[in-house]
Amino acid sequence: MHRLNAWLRRHPMVVDSVWASVVLFFGLLPNNASDQGWRFDAQILVALLLPALMVFRRRFPDVTVAGATGIALGQIAANIDPAASSLAYLVFAYTGAAFGQKWTSRLALVAGASAGPLVYWRMHPVKTTIDAAGDAHTRSYNLGEAALIMLLMSTPFILCWAWGRLTRVRRAYLTELEDRAARLERERDAQAKVAVAAERARIARELHDVVAHNVSVMIVQADGAAYVLDNNPHQAKQALTTIATTGRQALVEMRRLLGVLRTSDTTDDYVPQPGVEELPELLDQVRTAGLHVDYTTTGAPKDLPRGVELTVYRIVQEALTNVRKHGGPHAHAHVTVDYGDRELAVQIEDDGRGTTTEHLAAGGTDGQGHGLIGMRERVGMINGNLDIGPRPGGGFRIRATLPLKTAH
Repeated sequence: MHRLNAWLRRHPMVVDSVWASVVLFFGLLPNNASDQGWRFDAQILVALLLPALMVFRRRFPDVTVAGATGIALGQIAANIDPAASSLAYLVFAYTGAAFGQKWTSRLALVAGASAGPLVYWRMHPVKTTIDAAGDAHTRSYNLGEAALIMLLMSTPFILCWAWGRLTRVRRAYLTELEDRAARLERERDAQAKVAVAAERARIARELHDVVAHNVSVMIVQADGAAYVLDNNPHQAKQALTTIATTGRQALVEMRRLLGVLRTSDTTDDYVPQPGVEELPELLDQVRTAGLHVDYTTTGAPKDLPRGVELTVYRIVQEALTNVRKHGGPHAHAHVTVDYGDRELAVQIEDDGRGTTTEHLAAGGTDGQGHGLIGMRERVGMINGNLDIGPRPGGGFRIRATLPLKTAH
């Protein structure tokens, strides 16, 4: 049944043809009219034209309504008796309001409202009679009775017009709902794509930070172990132990990030994202790799939003990775975290060689410049400020100022 209804909605002329056939059948039924002259032939012509217009009423609503109005006026002017086919006029009153343009709708309303008075006037014309004495007598209307009859004759047309108007409003409302649903679906898909892109960018930054930091530590330790392997086996063993520990930590963090890619329901199975509290452990790891680092905090430590916590940790991690790569073998770094009332400032500076102008322009630690670009993206996501550049007196300085909000 649903398929049938859908097919009929897609082929409205089929339905209209069925109704037109019914009107044609009843319009051609023989009647008891005594006049079998031209008026009868005209009545047959009207019975044929109205169903023909009904077939095309939804495809050409303006033309068919105007044509039906012309036929109706001609039928009244020629004093052609209405037959069963005159029921088609009700259909055209509905059609003009439901499918026609504004002028067609108004024409259907005016024609429907005028149908009662015009038909009544044609059926009850004013007649003047002359009696035997030669006096003329004009028949007068009972105005109350005439008004009631006219109203009753026009009411079906007005009701059909109102029904068509309601259909038009309902169809426009459904169209608006469909457009709104389609627009919301497009917006949802666009937001989903933006969210996916943002999540991929975040995971890419996380993977870069994890790989760049831990692999650089492993390289330094491996080089040191190879250098002292013959002269100091114990120190070489410690370096190999550090390499193994660092590799395990990198695997744990990479599993956590790849778990986000698989499903959001399994992210709780992995370790929490690092924050400010994990900075001492990170600095110990860096010191083990051979970089001298001092750590200072000022202000009263407080609970921080997770986004700020992770941003501070990754900035310090990336900055110290840069120092190991570009600061030289005797570089010394200093990390400062300042807890303010409304913002948190983190600064990493070193007294090493600094970085080349070309590398700084590229924006990062590797050939593609993901390191410093990742810092800027992280700080920008929480509306912070980042200052990167050479340090007066030599070396390099990175300072980030992050606004604080109520921790969740």
